[in-house]
Amino acid sequence: MKDKIFQKPIEKKFEFDQAVASVFDDMLSRSVPFYNEVSHLIIAYIVANQKENATLIDLGSSTAKFLLELHHKLNAKMHLKGIDNSQAMVDQALQKCKAYGADITLELADMLTYNYHNFDFIVANYTLQFIRPIQRIELIKKLHNGLNEEGIFIFSEKVVFEDKKLDKQLIDIYYDYKKLQGYSEYEIAQKREALENVLVPFTIAENIEMCKKAGFKKVDTLFQWANFVTFVAKK
Repeated sequence: MKDKIFQKPIEKKFEFDQAVASVFDDMLSRSVPFYNEVSHLIIAYIVANQKENATLIDLGSSTAKFLLELHHKLNAKMHLKGIDNSQAMVDQALQKCKAYGADITLELADMLTYNYHNFDFIVANYTLQFIRPIQRIELIKKLHNGLNEEGIFIFSEKVVFEDKKLDKQLIDIYYDYKKLQGYSEYEIAQKREALENVLVPFTIAENIEMCKKAGFKKVDTLFQWANFVTFVAKK
């Protein structure tokens, strides 16, 4: 279903309710530059490091689009799990997994309070930015502790830049990108207002430093387009 959420005046801050869940796959592919390509890149990286009985959890798994695509590409038997704090998203995901006959565990849960234990991979695509900065740092520590030795944490984030002129230019470039995807200036303005103080991005350096302080030995970037970056952190 096509994303038309912000064609009408907003009445509340952005939240992942039923209305958003019903158009979320379209919203991602049109709102996040190279979303599908980044997803395929992450999947290829996981497949290159796959092993029998490895465990993976996707934080903010939404409609399970990523997990279903990964499930299709794996050769080894891996245990895939997704958690999301939106019942609407979990319901959509369960229906899709059932339709595809995919053995994926989905759970309604809060990533901040979830008990992470014995995971080989943790994935968080554009989810940490919705966590308050103080809570975000504590969450990364929990994720590090919940990974097995040599475990891998992959996450994608919208970022900001200390150079304010550059930051503004890249935001303008991003808005031009959204217009090319069919969003009107009104829709873009509406969503920007809805996300204000809900989505709080870090700089690239802050994301890397956060992971290193949590104990990750090495943090690299896998992909960047303007103010959208994918990181890989290794325990």
